[in-house]
Amino acid sequence: GQFLPYYYDRKIYEFDPFQTIDVEGVGELVKIAVERGRATNPNLLIGVCGETGGDPRSIEFYDAAGLDYVSCSPFRIPLARLAAAQAALKHAK
Repeated sequence: GQFLPYYYDRKIYEFDPFQTIDVEGVGELVKIAVERGRATNPNLLIGVCGETGGDPRSIEFYDAAGLDYVSCSPFRIPLARLAAAQAALKHAK
């Protein structure tokens, strides 16, 4: 959108929130959803789809938040697989 440059200039967003998850805003809601969902059903599979599902920064966050999978556009799959593997290795330590 045309409003995003205004937000970047004023440091409201560092990244496009339609491409990379806003960890402090939407990310907190994701964490709450994972926590409450798993409190009700420990075997609940939780994932995300959309553009953030193919973004390496977002994938790292989703892995740390406990999501089970991401879904993304076909052209993003190679990078998403690499980012998921890197996040899994990072959080396994």
